Amino acid sequence: MDIVSALRTFLRVAETGSFSAAALDLDLTQPAVSRQVSALEAHLNTRLLHRTTSALALTAEGEQTIPMARRVIEAVEALGEATCGEGAKASGRVRLSLPAPLGLYMSDRLTRLLRDHPGLCIELIFREEPSDLVGEGIDLEVRLGSVADNSLMCRRIGWTTAFLVAAPCYLEGRPVLETPDDIGVHDCICYSRAGDGRSWSFSNGADEVAVRIVPRIIANNSVAVHRAALAGGGVAVLSHILACPDIEAGRLVNLMPDFPPSRLPINIVYPSRRNLPLRVRTVLDFLIDAVREDPLMVSGSSCSPRL
Repeated sequence: MDIVSALRTFLRVAETGSFSAAALDLDLTQPAVSRQVSALEAHLNTRLLHRTTSALALTAEGEQTIPMARRVIEAVEALGEATCGEGAKASGRVRLSLPAPLGLYMSDRLTRLLRDHPGLCIELIFREEPSDLVGEGIDLEVRLGSVADNSLMCRRIGWTTAFLVAAPCYLEGRPVLETPDDIGVHDCICYSRAGDGRSWSFSNGADEVAVRIVPRIIANNSVAVHRAALAGGGVAVLSHILACPDIEAGRLVNLMPDFPPSRLPINIVYPSRRNLPLRVRTVLDFLIDAVREDPLMVSGSSCSPRL
């Protein structure tokens, strides 16, 4: 039995909660996955999974095996990378979780990475709230704002830029919006991230003002907020990734350019590991370079360009 392969298969079954889903990810048949897990259980002389016709669950021994299995696989990958030398190509699957605007930004740029690494596969997960990285088998996650979990490795790679915007059809006949105090008389479209969304923060470089809002529309996905703003549903705070093309085309109006939304740090987090696999390091480096290509995500200053 190839114990490393069996450990990889077991981990994927544990992460997906399904033999069939693991088989699809690993490009194996479902019976082959089942045989590998059974062989691993026989080798370790312990049951790792409870199986029924409708459910799959880890045993206590299975839970204890997961971190040890990850360490074995990481050590094998590190050994392989050390012997490959410079110019080695990354291969395998990387699960990357990130907010929708950044997900759209990255999906436009992934082709060149995959062209350089034919064996690499990237699974994009659009998510606005923090994930359980270890429990869900996520290799990298982009988070906006501060990261409170000290158990994770965290690397700041840039800053958000956002605009307060509205469609011309919404603004027609409405009160002029010049300062944060004027927002209270307008319909607000709220992007609720990690339970927050009842206040907006603005900064002119010297002062920061938080404004409590009573939203007419609430969504936990920024793309939905974007579409509602384009339809004339009210004013919204949108990432420059979504807003800039529409501002330039006149479909949205950039409001309060002298007092734009406050900026947030863009962080990449990943489980604390001694040696990151080459596939993960490759995607991490690509993310950093891609963010640095956009001048609106590079600087930490509070100023935003006028559009």
